[in-house]
Amino acid sequence: MKDPTDLSPLTPAHFLIGRPLTCPASEDLTDVQPSRLSRYARIEALRQHFWRRWATEYVAELQRRTKWKTQKDDIALNSLVLIKDDNLPPLKWRLGRVTRLYPGSDGVNRVADILTATGTIRRSFSKICPLLPEPADLDG
Repeated sequence: MKDPTDLSPLTPAHFLIGRPLTCPASEDLTDVQPSRLSRYARIEALRQHFWRRWATEYVAELQRRTKWKTQKDDIALNSLVLIKDDNLPPLKWRLGRVTRLYPGSDGVNRVADILTATGTIRRSFSKICPLLPEPADLDG
């Protein structure tokens, strides 16, 4: 990471080799019987299984919302967020920081501008997953 405004995530690879690790593309092995795979292919299948579960379970948990009737904003300015994209695998989803919120006619925020490594984009809250809970949310 270059500085506090750098939007690239800190990964275990930064500690191992000092830079982000990029993986080559591989075929989908999650539906192949493990007994038919080599040791390397089994490890790759486990990695793919992990990322599939992460995308469907963990990211869905990040997006949990309370009813719109409450005035509590669950995405605040400067929050680090993951931007869901249905056309990309989870490893390709972009990270960004919320720079502006847009309330609806009822005063509840539903849209945000997000600063990413490639520029600013506008997304609805349904496509934004906050990565770190706000300090008040940690109390339980």
